[in-house]
Amino acid sequence: MTTSMQWHERLEKAIPWGSSTCSKAPTLLPEEPAVIVKGKGCRVWDADGNEFIDFRNGLGPITLGYQYPEVDDAIRRQLGNGIIFGHAHPLEAEVAEQLCELIPCAERARFLKTGGEALAASLRIARAYTGRERIVQVGYNGWLNALAGGGQSLPGQSATGKGVPGVPGALGELHHAVGWNDIAALERWFEHCGKEIAAVVIAADYAGMALGETFYPAVRELTRKHGALLIFDEIVTGFRIAIGGVQQYFGVNPDLAVFSKGIANGMPLSAYVGSKDVMAACDRGGTVISSTFGGETLSLAASKATLAVYKEQNVVGHLWKQGEKLWSGLNAIFADNGIPLELKGFWPCPTFMLRDGGSASWREKFFRAAYRNGVSLYNVSYVNFSHMDEDIAEALERLERACKEIAV
Repeated sequence: MTTSMQWHERLEKAIPWGSSTCSKAPTLLPEEPAVIVKGKGCRVWDADGNEFIDFRNGLGPITLGYQYPEVDDAIRRQLGNGIIFGHAHPLEAEVAEQLCELIPCAERARFLKTGGEALAASLRIARAYTGRERIVQVGYNGWLNALAGGGQSLPGQSATGKGVPGVPGALGELHHAVGWNDIAALERWFEHCGKEIAAVVIAADYAGMALGETFYPAVRELTRKHGALLIFDEIVTGFRIAIGGVQQYFGVNPDLAVFSKGIANGMPLSAYVGSKDVMAACDRGGTVISSTFGGETLSLAASKATLAVYKEQNVVGHLWKQGEKLWSGLNAIFADNGIPLELKGFWPCPTFMLRDGGSASWREKFFRAAYRNGVSLYNVSYVNFSHMDEDIAEALERLERACKEIAV
């Protein structure tokens, strides 16, 4: 038994699901690595020393690359001064100011550790600000907020049945799931109970993100008409589609927004940001949202350094350019080999889709072959700032070998 498989057995025995993060538990063994022990630049290694060109990027947080020098150096410098204190640290102010400079809707910002809890904070703010209780959710907004029957319990996976296991029916009845770009369904909810809806929270659909050009403005108009807030889940899109996320790319400002995965190159940090008036709902005298680790300094130091790289170098442009080179190249390889898969969406974060007539088994066959050839992929795959031209070329060579292995 390999060292990686030994670790897999230990994880399965000690941890429900085999990992604290559901999406990190392997489903394609033995080809998929059971554990990863090291990352450098755009590559990772498993416990047996197998190397992979990586496009999972920690499920999205690694935007600059593993062990990115400026970020790691900032962490080391701050470690010499302490990790957390009983009072606020200057880094809280510095990073909050950076976010207010970079994000269009941000006039105030606060910090937590994960995107899901920051979204939960935003929903509480929306309810406190409006005095209303109902929430309409579009897309996957984190496990804490996967409360609506028929909503997404995990990315791309709808909850089964009318309710969600572990969610009281009374709570689930206040959360309503609506599909991406379904403005008619949103209008029906507002016609039905518009004076009770506190907010619409939207996570973009990766394959159909271009439809945001009309969808976001329509939702913005609808929420204003009915006095509800608009919340953008920018956990994936922030610092990737544009520095300021989809709100900057499409020119539509929400009342609140949540950022996390791209904010600190892998360190655990999230931010909920918004207008001064709306964020006042969690100020003194408002609803209490508080966490001991919200001001943890190593993550804030990493974020300060990461945001500086975004400002000084064309990181987002690199993600678009290298993403187009890789994913359009892979689409051509699929077509040449008769494989009914394609990458759809914006180049920094496209998703694998089946073409018409394709069997779901093709995705599994391709992913297994990709792992065998040293390329690590996910449903939504990303390039990072450390993927250079030679890395993209090598990845395409490996992926072409993988496709030829499974071509009919």
